[in-house]
Amino acid sequence: MNLLEGSVALVTGGTRGIGKAIVLALAEAGAKVAFTYRNSTSTAEELLASLRSRGREALSFQADASSSAESAAVVESVVKEWTRLDILVNNAGLTKDGLLMRMSEEDWDRVIATNLKSVYNLTKAASRQMMSQKSGKIIMISSIVGVVGNAGQSNYAASKAGMIGFSKSIAKELGSRNIQVNVVAPGYVETDMTAALNPEQRKALTERIPLKRTARPEEIAGVVRFLASRDADYITGQVVCVDGGLTM
Repeated sequence: MNLLEGSVALVTGGTRGIGKAIVLALAEAGAKVAFTYRNSTSTAEELLASLRSRGREALSFQADASSSAESAAVVESVVKEWTRLDILVNNAGLTKDGLLMRMSEEDWDRVIATNLKSVYNLTKAASRQMMSQKSGKIIMISSIVGVVGNAGQSNYAASKAGMIGFSKSIAKELGSRNIQVNVVAPGYVETDMTAALNPEQRKALTERIPLKRTARPEEIAGVVRFLASRDADYITGQVVCVDGGLTM
């Protein structure tokens, strides 16, 4: 399925979990894919080798998405290599959970910088190129926590809710340049975190979900692939909850 043949994509935080699934989905759909990572050099090299062994064009960059200079340098390098940038997926993120009364200022600042400031950095850098092209897709990976909140995650929820407000504003700013900006808000996904749950915790979790299971990373990636395609040219400023019905 070559929905994205000839397109150039950049995915932040692309070496594991949802990010890795997105990188693979976009590449399989025909896009040239660049991805960033912060620490997992060996994992990044393995992913890069895997993509190239399948005949896909790919680049990797070790960069801190919360750094404006590093973010701009990544975008510049992608455009220098492939002359354009059609798709940006802002996926980089982390959690530092804790009740507000126990949350350190450092944990608040780090989550906001990694999850939200990174979105400002990459979107600003990428949108310059997209505006000159008069086309582009910007997709944010938020969370249902940014929609409904969650005790013990005030920093994470604030960052993910901020991403939604930012996206709606940028969608209005960039719409006249044929740039679509949308948000994917996953629910509970099969990642390292959910894999660590014991059977009782997993049962309690899935009982809350109408579809009675957690999502596979590939199911999130499939929605991103759709939003990155020409099929989504008339969709902008939207939040798509991929959560098995949890937030109904």
